[in-house]
Amino acid sequence: MGDMINKAPLLAVIGCLVVGFVLLIKGADFFVEGSSNVAKKLKVPSIIIGLTIVAMGTSLPETAVSVTASIAHNNELAISNVVGSNIFNLMFVIGVCSMLAPIFVHKDTIRRDIPLSILCAVVLLACGIAGIGDTFGMTLGHLDGILFLILFAGYIGLMLKSALSARSQEQKEEWKEYEEAEEELELLSLPKSLLFIVGGAIAIAIGGDLTVDSASRIAIDLGMTQTLVGLTIVSIGTSLPELVTSIVAARKNEVDMAVGNAVGSNIFNILMVLGIASSISPMAIIRENVIDILVLIGFSFVVWVFAATKRKISAKEGIVMVLLYLVYAVYIVMR
Repeated sequence: MGDMINKAPLLAVIGCLVVGFVLLIKGADFFVEGSSNVAKKLKVPSIIIGLTIVAMGTSLPETAVSVTASIAHNNELAISNVVGSNIFNLMFVIGVCSMLAPIFVHKDTIRRDIPLSILCAVVLLACGIAGIGDTFGMTLGHLDGILFLILFAGYIGLMLKSALSARSQEQKEEWKEYEEAEEELELLSLPKSLLFIVGGAIAIAIGGDLTVDSASRIAIDLGMTQTLVGLTIVSIGTSLPELVTSIVAARKNEVDMAVGNAVGSNIFNILMVLGIASSISPMAIIRENVIDILVLIGFSFVVWVFAATKRKISAKEGIVMVLLYLVYAVYIVMR
């Protein structure tokens, strides 16, 4: 596929990039829907589905792009895709949502999730600079990837334990009523669910290939670096599921969990996506990556302060967040 894209005209390559994004997004949708239906048929509680399958599903586009880039040794694209997606999720997605409707932030998000996301970014920076398990620094190596995956497993365990322990007796009764009502809903048949899972996985794999190959070709033709392409075109494209979902939720005034979802997705992107990618192939950390990770940490503190103020993010704060993202976007294009 790479040879075909390298020989194609630029407009055709841009078309392939768009097709890649569509395959990533729809593939993730089908994969999540199929997996959720299988889990429900096996009587797995929806709370576990939400914390695992659905949460991972929203990170599948980033996973596909970063893992494909890692295998193809386009390592700058893999890291910049994750960092760029995290910054976009944090500042633009939440900012736009809060402009449409004030976002009320759960106390656990303020006390636990945002600090954890900041810690993950700090660990990413420290591991990259230290080069744990490598003969030289400024690299995410195999051992770093394994460490990230261990931390990711611990995070999933913490989320499940926290969610299950938070359910009071009254909540259990409500949960029972909810499950009874849920059983009345028509679910996909098992063969159709498996078809959704397989078809979604294939679409994600093909979409990841198309996106990486097309983005690399565009970078070469326009004289752009892999880092710039990853931070802009690819990161925004792979973040479209979060953006569309959050905007739809905001229009329906259902944005209470928007910050928690975005922060949780950022944790998944660093621990799971980069964990898998660096386990496959070591990735060099360049100076621009260090700057972008520091920007991510700084923006995370901004969101933390906004969220802790009256436990909500107002429209004015949302405007500030979007403006900060646009300033950052101008900076990365000009550097």
